[in-house]
Amino acid sequence: MKIAVLSRDEKLYSTSRLVEAIKQRGHAGVVIDHLKCDIVMDENGPSIFYKGELMDDIDAVIPRIGASVTFYGTAVVRQFEMMKVFSAIDSLAITRSRDKLRSLQILSRKGVGMPKTAFTNFSRQDNKVLTHIGDAPVVIKLLEGTQGLGVVLAETNKAAKSVVEAFDSLKTRVILQEFIEEAGGSDIRAFIVDGQIVGAMKRQGKEGEFRSNLHRGGNATVLKLSRAEKSTALNAAKAMGLAIAGVDMLQSKRGPLVLEVNSSPGLEGIEKSTGIDIAGKIIEYVERSVAKERRPKDRIKA
Repeated sequence: MKIAVLSRDEKLYSTSRLVEAIKQRGHAGVVIDHLKCDIVMDENGPSIFYKGELMDDIDAVIPRIGASVTFYGTAVVRQFEMMKVFSAIDSLAITRSRDKLRSLQILSRKGVGMPKTAFTNFSRQDNKVLTHIGDAPVVIKLLEGTQGLGVVLAETNKAAKSVVEAFDSLKTRVILQEFIEEAGGSDIRAFIVDGQIVGAMKRQGKEGEFRSNLHRGGNATVLKLSRAEKSTALNAAKAMGLAIAGVDMLQSKRGPLVLEVNSSPGLEGIEKSTGIDIAGKIIEYVERSVAKERRPKDRIKA
């Protein structure tokens, strides 16, 4: 097979590991910068050109779409899907997961454990949103924030109101979320491939930091998940329609609470902390899926 990794940088750890795993399993692996793809549609059907060359020999794609280019990146993934090329991550699921508000609404509807969250069309004359969360401390998040950026911990109700007013003056949308103090500045990431948890780690924020993101200086250690944590992670990924996902959870007094379901989870932290070949498991999933799609349909008996 010829498998393309959709990534803007072939030197990134996750990208290079996927290409390495593709070649180790005897396939041809290429990196395609989705921002350099041209999407063409006419009566002959959908097609994609990359650097002027028609992409008509790709058997499967593995999207690694950055949050800042979600619109164009998912358009490219969708075009491949319409060309009957298997995508390891569904384009609609990527779009769904990137919308923080929509994803939380979906998780809430499915009854997945999560911190209490509120969103409002804020008005200084009628600010009732804090009453839905309870007293501070409260976490305030930008809807477009990633990797821990755009996340603020307001220690008092007055501070929370001031932060919300500041963001509102900039015409920036935020959500308010209850602060889970017992998590102690740590969270859990469960890595899911094809309905199975293939690795899990606990991320601890540096001293004085309530965010546990590795990009913010946190560290990771391997973790054995409880039955409740496994169930919550799998239900969250299923609700979002993601075959490959990184589910971030907090450990709380009332059980695991989902913070986010990531559609392009990084491989470096999870592979180095667990020692598991996550990239290889992703390629195995692609192999199974492509083989299934190519399996001849049973003939209808006369």
